[in-house]
Amino acid sequence: MTCYDVFNGDADGICSLLQMRLATPVDAELVTGVKRDINLLERVQAEAGDEILVLDVSLDSNREALERILATGASVRYFDHHFAGELPDARNLEATIDTAADVCTALLVNAALDGRFAAWAVVAAFGDNMPVSARKAAAPLGLADADLARLEQLGVCINYNGYGATVEDLHFDPADLYRRLLPYPDPLDVVRDPDGPFAVLDAGYAEDMARADAAEQLAASATAAAFLLPDAAWSRRVSGVWSNALANDHPDRAHAVVTPSADGSWRISIRAPNSRRSGADELCRRWPTGGGRSGAGGINALPKGDLDAFLADFASHWS
Repeated sequence: MTCYDVFNGDADGICSLLQMRLATPVDAELVTGVKRDINLLERVQAEAGDEILVLDVSLDSNREALERILATGASVRYFDHHFAGELPDARNLEATIDTAADVCTALLVNAALDGRFAAWAVVAAFGDNMPVSARKAAAPLGLADADLARLEQLGVCINYNGYGATVEDLHFDPADLYRRLLPYPDPLDVVRDPDGPFAVLDAGYAEDMARADAAEQLAASATAAAFLLPDAAWSRRVSGVWSNALANDHPDRAHAVVTPSADGSWRISIRAPNSRRSGADELCRRWPTGGGRSGAGGINALPKGDLDAFLADFASHWS
């Protein structure tokens, strides 16, 4: 029997797996990648009796591969908060999916584990830009304000590491980052460790965010604003977390951060207004390679000639 841990390379995916494997250690094959690398189940060549854990990966985007895996007789346990569509009718699939705007995958895992490693769920919720949900999950922990702020920064930094066109854009391969975090049942110990991964991520985050402040503004209104970052590794790293920062600074406005890709297409991070976290997934699914959840989404490869049409659609969607 082979076990596979399939997880998104952002804070939510990594922190979900940390909770699961701190609770139940398993020697599993890790299947992950950059945050936008979501067709992960295509890499799993399962056989009857194998066990697959899937975390923070869209079922709808992986439907064909999931149905192939289920047909082999392998068992699949699935946690996610993205649009899923109709679930396959299979006895060997156990799916926990909730697309509510205030829920992330790690919070679903936290509930399944009765809060055994709730601090890691708090880190994930902060990383997914759900501060209200994060503080609610943290309430039973009785953390000091300073420690809660440390968990918030850790979540932001882990999430920041997931953005990039390729793993080479990142500070850490998400699989390696997960392995480096696994020895810490308490995420505060990660922040306190001067030789740990947090120090690297925190410094990189500060540098990249400072660069993003010079971004070109493509369009702006009271309800929607779009910005252009240059074709550079730092731009790809910072696009998602800077989108979150813009959403937090302007809660009544939707945001799009556009980054050019090497093939001439556009990579876009989209955030719904924080004051009404809905509609991002609906907008993104109207465009090829688009997807996400109600509060946040993205388009992996918008054709070069479609940018003006997208910007018009983006502006009218939240007008």
